[in-house]
Amino acid sequence: MKDSSNLLFDLVLFGGTGDLAMRKLLPALYQLYRTTPFHSQTRIIAVGRTATSKEAFLHRVQDKLEQHLPADSWDRVSWQQFSKHLNCIAIEADKTESYRELIPLLDDDDRPRTFYFSTHSSLYTAIASSLGALGLINANARVVLEKPIGRDLGTAKTISGQMSNYFTESQIYRIDHYLGKETVQNLLVLRFANPLFESLWNHHYIDHIQITISEAIGVEGRGEFYEETGALRDIVQNHLLQLLCMLAMEPPANIEPDRIRDEKLKVLYALQPLLGDDISRYVVRGQYAPGTIAGKPCTGYTEEEGVAENSTIETFVAMKVMIDNMRWSGVPFYLRTGKR
Repeated sequence: MKDSSNLLFDLVLFGGTGDLAMRKLLPALYQLYRTTPFHSQTRIIAVGRTATSKEAFLHRVQDKLEQHLPADSWDRVSWQQFSKHLNCIAIEADKTESYRELIPLLDDDDRPRTFYFSTHSSLYTAIASSLGALGLINANARVVLEKPIGRDLGTAKTISGQMSNYFTESQIYRIDHYLGKETVQNLLVLRFANPLFESLWNHHYIDHIQITISEAIGVEGRGEFYEETGALRDIVQNHLLQLLCMLAMEPPANIEPDRIRDEKLKVLYALQPLLGDDISRYVVRGQYAPGTIAGKPCTGYTEEEGVAENSTIETFVAMKVMIDNMRWSGVPFYLRTGKR
């Protein structure tokens, strides 16, 4: 295949040395490279908080790819070619001058330029402001905001408003990476492309629905992040609610993103609020303790690095919710998530 027909883009991955990048994003980019070769000038720039050599960075990425990819997806030749597109730099998120490290790494041509914010959302505005101040946001730029965006409705609105100072709405992508899972993507096909299921998908035939996201891992070195987030913000208000919407929504008029979003919003508006005593009756929060998995000892949450000894942050949540509409009248939805 000629180089001119291959994918040409710049991707600047803030948080590029973090857990999400190493476990999900960089393995996904490697898989993309294997199916759709990149242009020789395509660049993936991982931005971290601490300086590291390119050699050490590539060695770590290789270890993580071998660890998280299926065995039949890994091959050394593809890795050697893919790694040529990778680079890493250190930037202090709150210091605009440190962003000048990016300038010589980005061309002024018309290739797509994507800034992926895989950091705590409290840094989103500072990053966008510095990129804008140095003229690094152009007409071909896009920004990807990882969930959770803010701590609550107020901070989410503030962040969205601040992002609009630097990007147009069509340039902003608010992403829930869980929706990229093949099984999740197949939910809408299962529901709406199968008349047999759709005709039975209501309170006349379904007694209750359970949605569980369980993980055998702990916080994996993200104790500081989890202390500010917890399972409610990390999993429930995005992953679990997205799955709830996909299972409960009405058929969209078409498969355009805005129409699917409209139907999801109707589900969220129909959720019965949990108020007052409802919290103690219908919500359970917990925290993983020391134990063993597959015969190997595991630390408890309060023993993890970056976690306070007396922390009350939840790593497990279970709740019962109801949707107040004709299709799901009287059908409880049980949502659960937990680590270890």
